[in-house]
Amino acid sequence: MESFEAYRCLYKLDDRVALVAGGAGGIGSAISAGLAAFGAHVVVADLASDRASSLVQEIGAAGGQAQALRLDSTNVAQMNQALETLVEDTGRLDVLINCIGTHVEAPAEDYTEQDWDRVVDLNLKAAFFLSQAVARLQIPRGGGKHIHISSVRSQLGLKRGYIAYTSSKGGLNLMIKQLATEWAKYNITVNGIAPTFARTDLVRAYLEDPDFYNPLVARIPLGRVCEPKDLAGLAIYLAAPASNFITGQIVFADGGVTASQ
Repeated sequence: MESFEAYRCLYKLDDRVALVAGGAGGIGSAISAGLAAFGAHVVVADLASDRASSLVQEIGAAGGQAQALRLDSTNVAQMNQALETLVEDTGRLDVLINCIGTHVEAPAEDYTEQDWDRVVDLNLKAAFFLSQAVARLQIPRGGGKHIHISSVRSQLGLKRGYIAYTSSKGGLNLMIKQLATEWAKYNITVNGIAPTFARTDLVRAYLEDPDFYNPLVARIPLGRVCEPKDLAGLAIYLAAPASNFITGQIVFADGGVTASQ
């Protein structure tokens, strides 16, 4: 039998460096705090450098290790340079969690090219080039872990103007599977977390609208929306040694929505 310590080590993140892109947002901040609680040195990467710095101070006050990094994932050259400098400072980059995303709602028949490009560029294009930049740093160092936040809407349509969002998240799911297949030989695992509506600022207006919220919750077997802490638990698992044999998977954190629709 394996020792108890061997099993406990499955969830230890001591000495791991984890980059959380979009780490100052509603989902990213919960994941950043969760990884730090399990021993990771967390790099809170965000365009909102003031919010990232504030979160880093909170994590430090709670006994965790964290640092802030201003990161523009839509500027590939700047992103590559920032990550190269980061690894020069830290010596390693073990885990990537990509929480970056956006949404513009409009009927499909009226959707503009500008809004399409904005959503797809951030949700899909930036996700790939962020993974690529991290993988290039991990390959010569023996591998690592990539986790992308997708959505239940990568698999299910919605009766309102979500055409760019659903398309980008569907593409993200297949990107995850492709990268997992290509990079397995480098010991890089790539997985996704697909929540239903999570309680964040991005969807606050929807969740505060009873005409939207009540039918939404009625379709969720567990009877509630996703909380950021629900996603932090999954991110900890996918970042930890416990998930070393898991790759190319999309884990639906949806309260049972996809099981029942």
